[in-house]
Amino acid sequence: MTALASAVRRTGPPPVLAAIAAAWALAVVAQWLGAAGAFHHDALIEGGLAMWAALGLFLLSWQAMIAAMMLPSSLSFVRVYERASSKQPRARAAMAAFLAGYAAVWTAFGVFAFLGDAVIHELVHRSVWLEQRPWLIAGSVLALAGAFQFSSLKDACLHECRNPASYLLRRYRRGVWEAFRIGRGHGLYCLGCCWALMLLAFAVGVVSLSWMAALTLVMVFEKTGKGGDRGARPIGVALFALAALVLAYPGAAPMLGFESG
Repeated sequence: MTALASAVRRTGPPPVLAAIAAAWALAVVAQWLGAAGAFHHDALIEGGLAMWAALGLFLLSWQAMIAAMMLPSSLSFVRVYERASSKQPRARAAMAAFLAGYAAVWTAFGVFAFLGDAVIHELVHRSVWLEQRPWLIAGSVLALAGAFQFSSLKDACLHECRNPASYLLRRYRRGVWEAFRIGRGHGLYCLGCCWALMLLAFAVGVVSLSWMAALTLVMVFEKTGKGGDRGARPIGVALFALAALVLAYPGAAPMLGFESG
């Protein structure tokens, strides 16, 4: 085995790495072509499409965001699961089921976020006061993400995400359905750890590669980096600072990538 192949294997399964690379390439190309904004949830909700069609188009871009942003932070778990399941029958099918269970959790979150945003759009349209102050929503999302960094739920879920071997030792079973169940379980802990950060990613969408990259690095650091478990609170302070900036100076919202109106 070549040194490059060995390094790839230590990082994660090649198909998973390829999915991450393809998702980032898609985001970059969409940004370069100016097409990313068409898949932003605001554009889809306000674009006159039927809700089911808008949701379907959003979920296409959301799958790319899951691959680009969440898979990198879960590579250590994927790698440990691959090793644990390599000797079972239908190991590849088990890995696919594991990833499907993980993706199902984040897809459900995407549906919830999209429909919730549609409700918020309707409320804003009914309130002239809110419609004239869109930065309040941006500031609130930043403040919510910052507050969650200090929660006990964040700590508990982050602990599980940072210890994949311990997690699998307690829960591992052979079989394709069991693989889906394990992936779903890990996805739920991952959601519990990162939902507020991904809500920020949802707010800016694929129209902001800088936010995508920054949030991905934050989640990778928290879940796999040395001292990542102690980094949650400083990150929360930084998010509070951004929230205060947006609420105090409304012009900062569009500069940070949030909708200006």
